[in-house]
Amino acid sequence: MSLTCLRTLTLSCLALSAISSTAQDLPPVQRDKPFIIAPVVYGLSACEEGMNDSTKVNMVQVQRKCRDLKRDGSPLISRLLDTLEPGGPKGDIQVGFTLTLPLLSLYEKTADGWAIDTESVDEYFRVVENVKRPVVLYFVADHFDSPYAPLPYELEKNPANLLQLGDGKPLKVGYFSGKIFPWTLRTDPTIPVNRYRFEALDYVAKRILALPKETQNRIVGITLAGELHQMFPNFENGMGSFDKIETTDYSPESVADFRRWLQSKYKSVARLKSVTGLNYPSFDAVPAPFHDINTETLKSPGEHFDAFAAGKVPIAGWVWDPQNSIEQLELYVDGRREGIMPRGLNRLDVYRAVEDVTSPNTGYRYDFDYSKLLPGKHIAQVIATSKGKRYQLGETVFTTENLQEKSSFISKILRSRAQSLGGVAPASALPGVKTYLDLPQLKYSLRYNPLARDWNEFRQQQVYDMLNAFHQRALRAGLPKDKLYSHQIVPTVNSSWNADFFAVDSTISGAAPWKHGLNMYGGATESPWLRDYLKRRGIETDYGVPEFNPQQWKRPDAHKKAMMYQFNAGARFISPYFFTVIPSRYSVEKENEVNRMDIRPDNTKEGSDQFYRSIVDLAKR
Repeated sequence: MSLTCLRTLTLSCLALSAISSTAQDLPPVQRDKPFIIAPVVYGLSACEEGMNDSTKVNMVQVQRKCRDLKRDGSPLISRLLDTLEPGGPKGDIQVGFTLTLPLLSLYEKTADGWAIDTESVDEYFRVVENVKRPVVLYFVADHFDSPYAPLPYELEKNPANLLQLGDGKPLKVGYFSGKIFPWTLRTDPTIPVNRYRFEALDYVAKRILALPKETQNRIVGITLAGELHQMFPNFENGMGSFDKIETTDYSPESVADFRRWLQSKYKSVARLKSVTGLNYPSFDAVPAPFHDINTETLKSPGEHFDAFAAGKVPIAGWVWDPQNSIEQLELYVDGRREGIMPRGLNRLDVYRAVEDVTSPNTGYRYDFDYSKLLPGKHIAQVIATSKGKRYQLGETVFTTENLQEKSSFISKILRSRAQSLGGVAPASALPGVKTYLDLPQLKYSLRYNPLARDWNEFRQQQVYDMLNAFHQRALRAGLPKDKLYSHQIVPTVNSSWNADFFAVDSTISGAAPWKHGLNMYGGATESPWLRDYLKRRGIETDYGVPEFNPQQWKRPDAHKKAMMYQFNAGARFISPYFFTVIPSRYSVEKENEVNRMDIRPDNTKEGSDQFYRSIVDLAKR
């Protein structure tokens, strides 16, 4: 369904590179439950009787016949899994499957309106019962729910159901060849799309609790509710955009919620003014930041919003160090050391573009807080240390301006005197090292708007609240707490992405009430950086990976190492994306970055054949 890995940037320069970052071996954790390799398998309704009928020329016709016969894909799925782990699940590593269950697809239109199609639900749970393997249930309720069902197209007509852009219009967006729906993140249960999603969750929960105990015991986890996050235009490939950005949610109801959130935080407009410097007569007059002061005329400074208005600017790039000669990266601004530069982040785009780069974990990034800098020009330098000597990997110049006093006498006097760190050698003096500084690519001055920081925090709260609403609903419906996982994207593992687009940071914390399901693609599948990130956030063990694909082909052991990395880190399950039991003759899609990940022994794209063999080998353990 959703493919975090595919949202990579086009390389800004083909001369790119990155750090040689081989994942360190982890000491294995003590496990009391087996590690489940549960691939996402498509073909739930693909019964053999339908596909063997030569008169059925497409999957709609096949599925219709299968439903009439009350047949499903259970035999085909079982045979597939038996090829991966012959003899059934056993040992400390077992093969199961992930069943994708889009909640809005469960409805049919009746004379009395939209109602749960019980026969459709029956199909799902026949597969759960008949395939005698561990299973992860994926409850889809995000923007990927449900492009092949009729109800979403009806719901789409009502703007209240959708995230909105700053111009007051609902976001319209696709994903490769598929249709997606940017459903609202507001939790009001009376909003039609929420009413249907919550009703379907309640019904499915009842069906789960009515299953035989043996079947319930095979359920490893239930992931909620797909990748919940804010949205933006050009969703397919705009994850790394920082110029002329647009975000959600500017619906009138969301803006009203923002003002109430501000009132809860600041208590009074006087306090808001003292903290932010922004003066408004009431909270009802506070704008949701949207307009870019660099290109538009603003009614008030608090309206300013761009990729950097919240006070941080990413200093980011990549470095390839095949001899592991670099001991440390540091960021210097105006000749002053700011801190250690995090590195080893995912840059799948570099891996794809540069032949001799054999690991995607080549990125570095430091989100520098410029909000307290004096106005004027500033110089940022990325400095590598190797054998006691310092080398410059990259340098960028940026300018800051006071949002509210940009032309005042004081702002002209109190300006930065930019300077750089001297006495450093060029990166070219490091043997074998290739490097490139990608960000920032600035066209305008940086102007800090404290209200933009608040807006981003509020947008994070919206995402958290919606995920929490699904989690609380699942608990009230009786689903076991120890099996409820999130299904979230981790944008910060990708050093070239704009994480503010997604606003998911608050959902990834050990303090959250749910167990964590975190999607991992590319270098994220074997990432010391990500492991350290999770540790700092209190997510040590018993997490899940609802979507998992290394997407690598240059090292034949990459997939097995990535899976063992997750095993040793304490993951409960990983869900390799993806297998299908539907024959290729029924495919109507052109090749794209999604379907290239079809895991088969004869598919060399994205290392899919190597991934297949690695699963088979690991299951023999």
